[in-house]
Amino acid sequence: MDLNAKNKAAFGFGAFGKDIAYMIVNSYILYYYNVVLGVSSTFIGSLLMIARIFDAVNDPFMGFVVSKTRTKWGKFRPWIFAGTTINALIIYALFAVPSSAGDASMKVWLSVFYILWGVSYTLMDIPFWSMIPAITKPGKDREQLSSLARSCSGIGDALPTVLTMIVVPIFSGVAAIAEADRDLSTYRIGFKWWALIIAAVFFISEVVFCLNVPEKTEAKSESSAGIGDMFKALIHNDQAMVVVAAVIIVYTAFNIISNLIIYFFTFDLQNTGAYSVFTAVCFLTQVIIMFLVPVIRKKVEKLKLFAIGLIVQIAGFALLLVLGFSGVYHNIGWGILNVPGILVFAGYGILNVMLTVFLSDAVDYGEAKNGTREEAVIFSMQTFTVKLASGIGVFIAGIAVDAIGLVNETGYVQSASTLTGLKIFMTIPSAVLLVVAYLVYKKWYKLDDKMMEEVTKKVKKEQ
Repeated sequence: MDLNAKNKAAFGFGAFGKDIAYMIVNSYILYYYNVVLGVSSTFIGSLLMIARIFDAVNDPFMGFVVSKTRTKWGKFRPWIFAGTTINALIIYALFAVPSSAGDASMKVWLSVFYILWGVSYTLMDIPFWSMIPAITKPGKDREQLSSLARSCSGIGDALPTVLTMIVVPIFSGVAAIAEADRDLSTYRIGFKWWALIIAAVFFISEVVFCLNVPEKTEAKSESSAGIGDMFKALIHNDQAMVVVAAVIIVYTAFNIISNLIIYFFTFDLQNTGAYSVFTAVCFLTQVIIMFLVPVIRKKVEKLKLFAIGLIVQIAGFALLLVLGFSGVYHNIGWGILNVPGILVFAGYGILNVMLTVFLSDAVDYGEAKNGTREEAVIFSMQTFTVKLASGIGVFIAGIAVDAIGLVNETGYVQSASTLTGLKIFMTIPSAVLLVVAYLVYKKWYKLDDKMMEEVTKKVKKEQ
């Protein structure tokens, strides 16, 4: 299907809105419930991990449901609209815990609404990304749309990450108070109103998407396959399984630091304003890199580009650890921290685009190998793995916060051993995971450019 500029812009806007909604939860759920409300970080991490295990059943099943959907509006867009509407309401509820709630009530509130958030996000996320292989051809068109979508997602990731710690104090009425003198519990007001704004933008973006992105009605039908046949084909798609493993590892590595870096700026530097600038620089780098991936791909084979992304990220984590232990940023300024941050986010930008391309290619590979096209089921695995990685990342971060002895009651002042532990946990586990990701892809992934040409020819021949 040939997409015009309007279609592509709407797809990008939908990706932007989807990720501002995801990132406010992914980046701040631990901070909000732990630092602002005082809920145990170990409890939060454990809950999020359990919720992701629940998604192990929910997400693939949703992929099957989408693949069987047939309506006059298509099979993807009805679910995108319904899931968005429900999820937007739940996002607000997650950050609008009643002021009268005690510790037990807050744990129940988080448990109920976080699980509902995961389910409703699945309703729209699986069909959203499943549309890429359904409406594009392998090669340049697919890589360009993947790059555009991931770049807009990167902007969506950046917006709440950069603005939250600027906007929340303003909405909470404490922006004029010196940061070290603030009572962080007052941030609950700001988080509530900020979440409402993000939920509204999320809803509007997906309405625009549904109205302006067409579906490929002539695509090969999946309706004859039963759920057993589809999952059998998925399991037999060895390349999809390799990509799923890589997604879990890469996204977990990134989620660990994304949950802990705000603790570093809050308690080590005692400067959340610097955190906002740091994340702005890092996300800008990520977005630029993702836009440039199609250009870079003209000169670099995709498997080599994936390896470059891993190496750049690992170098960033290593440099951040060195700077953390040297403490040089206390003497020459925290701006030096932008250097490892840029490396981490640049590498992640490359990996983000390439993993989406790899998964889309695995759809065509599966059709050529097994005779069935299960893009919704395969992309349900991406949704599951992204959320699983988020759960694992928050779980590790939550355990780390309690393990290093961070104490909320002491305000901004923490012990030297606590800050040392924080620097270790936000760098070394992620670097080790990326090394594992490299070994996995190096040994088992084989869909290079040459093989994809053969796959494309076989798919076209059988259609």
